[in-house]
Amino acid sequence: MAVVLDLLNRDPRPRHPEKAHRPDQPVMRKPEWIRVKAPGSPKWAETNRIVRENKLVTVCEEAGCPNIGECWEKKHATFMIMGDTCTRACAFCNVKTGLPQPLDPGEPESVAKAVEKLGLSHVVITSVDRDDLPDGGAQHFADVIAAIRARSPKTTIEVLTPDFLRKDGALEIVVKARPDVFNHNLETVPSKYLKVRPGARYFHSVRLLQRVKELDPTIFTKSGIMVGLGEERNEVLQLMDDLRAADVDFLTIGQYLQPTRKHHPIVRFVTPEEFKAYETTAYAKGFLMVSSSPLTRSSHHAGEDFERLKAARAAKLGA
Repeated sequence: MAVVLDLLNRDPRPRHPEKAHRPDQPVMRKPEWIRVKAPGSPKWAETNRIVRENKLVTVCEEAGCPNIGECWEKKHATFMIMGDTCTRACAFCNVKTGLPQPLDPGEPESVAKAVEKLGLSHVVITSVDRDDLPDGGAQHFADVIAAIRARSPKTTIEVLTPDFLRKDGALEIVVKARPDVFNHNLETVPSKYLKVRPGARYFHSVRLLQRVKELDPTIFTKSGIMVGLGEERNEVLQLMDDLRAADVDFLTIGQYLQPTRKHHPIVRFVTPEEFKAYETTAYAKGFLMVSSSPLTRSSHHAGEDFERLKAARAAKLGA
């Protein structure tokens, strides 16, 4: 379990000041299908070194991803741009909250250098929410994409963006930079937004994904949710329909894991059989790709999934 103090950066200040005085929530014991191998291999250490040398932030660490050992072993890392401090305070998220620092103008080049050193064929770029910026950080996303393309033109790029709520024109800036995959996570069903994702709006997020396809139909779109937050099965099925109505290509479904006792509690652990049933249903609804398992995360196996996504579209167009 992570703790409320920011031990990642040895910062004595609370990592989540807005949660510090909340009563502790119960913590459920993890079932055996959730357990993962601890990181520490030589290849993991090399990835860690490259991240540190370039002074980069990864969502793998900041969000406490359970797959960090596996991904860094393969030299896969999801870079989190625009700092390590988010302007929102979602009930599920372990990323630090507060007032962010100004943008680092050298960050796009630093990310591009790391992508080149790691030899990535596919890279995922995500960010904290930056509601303090006029464009929500959209131009910074575009600058990172351009810097990567300049150094590693064969690398495919996936972005996992904030919702750019009330940031007119921001989405268009990112789409114009032409990432190969545009990902924006709904995170949960609409009935849970007030408690789980209070700063966001469900139908705005659905519309954001739909708008990407309207602006550039060649860009793959992707979204993900967590289960185990108290949602009902029929709500998940309706969410699938909403995403398909927005022409979303790829859906990920994973188990919510509570970062600390101050975060939203796990209501239940969804079984592997239930995840498989969600996958079968999602494919039947028309998604090109579905990843549904307890340890599924948005960026897990992103490179391999991108190749499968391209193949699925080619097969559909050839049918």
